[in-house]
Amino acid sequence: MKKIILTGGGTAGHVTPNIALIPGLKRLGYDIKYIGSYDGIEKKLIEELGISYSGISSGKFRRYMSAKNLSDPFRVIKGYSEAKSIIKDYKPDIVFSKGGFVSVPVVLAARRYKVPVIIHESDMTPGLANKLAIPSATKVCHNFPETAEYLPKGKSVLTGSPIRAELLKGDKLNGLKMCDFTSGKPIIMVIGGSLGAVAVNNAVREALPELTADFQIVHLCGKGKTDESLNNKTGYKQFEYIKDELKDLFAMSDIIISRAGANAICEIAALKKPSILIPLSANASRGDQILNANSFKKQGFSEVIEEENLNKTLLIDTVHEVYENRSKYINKMENSGSRNAVDTILKLIEKCEKNR
Repeated sequence: MKKIILTGGGTAGHVTPNIALIPGLKRLGYDIKYIGSYDGIEKKLIEELGISYSGISSGKFRRYMSAKNLSDPFRVIKGYSEAKSIIKDYKPDIVFSKGGFVSVPVVLAARRYKVPVIIHESDMTPGLANKLAIPSATKVCHNFPETAEYLPKGKSVLTGSPIRAELLKGDKLNGLKMCDFTSGKPIIMVIGGSLGAVAVNNAVREALPELTADFQIVHLCGKGKTDESLNNKTGYKQFEYIKDELKDLFAMSDIIISRAGANAICEIAALKKPSILIPLSANASRGDQILNANSFKKQGFSEVIEEENLNKTLLIDTVHEVYENRSKYINKMENSGSRNAVDTILKLIEKCEKNR
């Protein structure tokens, strides 16, 4: 049996594209093992699918001063040793990495045993973890055409982001029932990301009196970020995180308010949902979400509110603008010529595995 190791973690965005590939990999006859961190979000998501999971030590490569910068290199070295042991015992034919810092020791260990590696970079420019891993990769998949200029010639493959097939099979009535919403009033879905987004959550809650006059709102807040005082508010439903029913919430929603993580916005575009993107500020990140969001705005898929400018009035006005002009955004997404990333990546995995 052919064997593949999937790796990636830290946030749901580093896991869900791997999950999207799993049904196709099984159809192609691959035995699948996942390598992630000891207790990251990826562990729960993968084990729920019945996939063999191995945890390794993981450190973070920071661009800022921190005492952990002294200890984390030793965690990475330990993770590299653990990844080597797993790869030596499992003997994979190929490794597919979605990124995140836990993936770096896995990719380096794969190179040590001459196992081909395919990396997927979701953002416009490669993150630090993937920058470290790219020299060891056979191919690098990416979402945005502009990303190719940041990658070694001969390695880049424009694929788009793998989208979970079940997201396209949502049931609107199930979503309405789950939230106790009616079908006669438009619905906004707010997504702060798997770890939540304080600025987005606060702005939405501040605008609730005005927004719920015209819309119903389902709010994915992030773990530990629900507001109990709003549990019984009419027209508003909040959850920490939704997995299996996410497709139904998407199906019932008219517009989306979201951070601008690449995987999240690619899912939104695949579902043809007009959106308002609030990218993580450059002060709190390397600015990748800003690049992602502005690309989607330029293509006519979304409107963008920079976090520094986010306030109640601007949010309310932008919601009404996007909803009233929703057909314009939908038409742009329908005519974008989106790619079937899952099939493209599966064919690339097969090709690299056979050419090993």
